Amino acid sequence: MTVNFFRWSELDEKTRARLLSRSESDIQDVLPAAAVIIEDIRTRGDRALIELNQRFDKAPAGMKLRVPDSHFDEAEAALSAEVKSALAYSIENVRRYHQDQCPSGICWKEIRPGIMAGERSTPIDSAAFYVPRARGSFPSMLYMMAVPAQIAGVRRTVMASPPDSKGRVDAACLYTARLCGVQEVYAAGGAQAWAALAYGTESIRKVDKCLGPGSKYVAAAKKILFETIDCGLPAGPSESVILADSTPNPEDIARNLLVEAEHGSDSAALLITDSPELAAEAMPLLSQFGEALPEPRRSFVTDVFSGYGGIIVVDSMSEGIDLVNQYAAEHLQIRCADPFAILGKIRNAGEIILGDNCPFSAANYSVGANAVLPTGGWARTWSGVSAADFKKRSSVIYLSKEGLAGLKHQARALAEYEEFPAHRDVLLHRRE
Repeated sequence: MTVNFFRWSELDEKTRARLLSRSESDIQDVLPAAAVIIEDIRTRGDRALIELNQRFDKAPAGMKLRVPDSHFDEAEAALSAEVKSALAYSIENVRRYHQDQCPSGICWKEIRPGIMAGERSTPIDSAAFYVPRARGSFPSMLYMMAVPAQIAGVRRTVMASPPDSKGRVDAACLYTARLCGVQEVYAAGGAQAWAALAYGTESIRKVDKCLGPGSKYVAAAKKILFETIDCGLPAGPSESVILADSTPNPEDIARNLLVEAEHGSDSAALLITDSPELAAEAMPLLSQFGEALPEPRRSFVTDVFSGYGGIIVVDSMSEGIDLVNQYAAEHLQIRCADPFAILGKIRNAGEIILGDNCPFSAANYSVGANAVLPTGGWARTWSGVSAADFKKRSSVIYLSKEGLAGLKHQARALAEYEEFPAHRDVLLHRRE
């Protein structure tokens, strides 16, 4: 397996830009195809959705879009006790992490005598969770979204996930949906599922918000639908960065690099290090471990480390930190002698893992911190999913007579300056 190797100081601007942009160019390429799918769903509804299930997922012609109760029972019976226990443990940790993220009531502040202002948080009415499937099963993605929504108090929760060739949704996802109180589950995937949730069909009522990661087609659908539905954070192909000095074990570094890379050929995984020795030791191990993976994971990681991934040697840790902040990774590990000293210098990352004892997969599944995170550099301005994503804030204002008297002359002056006479008059011509 070939692994890209770069010295950052020697790269031209074109190569740097390609690494920093990762799969964004691929997303732009599929926008026209995604737009055709979305318009088909908007105009033909269920019929188009069922046809696309057959076309992309080889689903049977007569399948129902809404998953029946019997499938949930069968899914629970099919799962091992070990998997069910792991799901319950991880869901509880996610619940503990998010449970204090939702303030209740109104937070009032007296701005000046008689001037009261505050904020009141209320849950959104409906939310959907998109769980991809083509490259694996992801019940962990579902509970990372459904638990915060449940804590926030969302009234109607929905899951959409691609069916298999028998028209079935993944058993662990169905079991997780039941544990997390998800009320509706639909067998639909890709850009077509997002369109159905945004516009509604005969079988699927539209929702106010839809969250979830996915392929470049899903990422393209979000770009197209952002004016129709709240698509939440940009969560596209998976990506990770390890920032390391000379101290970590190269075998562990190599194994961690494969974690996000095995998601798909459009993923990205980088080791950024100021230690040429670590880079030299990790590279053959990365090839060895990658080639030992079963298909299709072996092909995925082979594509990643000859595409958007690899090993980058920087001239100093300071240069490495600057590169990490430019990249703004979804997942970041700091593998240095003093990771806490580095932490204060990191501005942009969806998730920051400190030290040698937390593999990416531990954080992905069971720590409790949310693993639905911004990708594609959007960690510069976006955060991971939280209970706050399923609430909105309303400003609440109360003025006493004295409060109005104290501010109306200042408000009048500004209304006149901005040339809004009605704004001015309502302040001046008040009848008690």
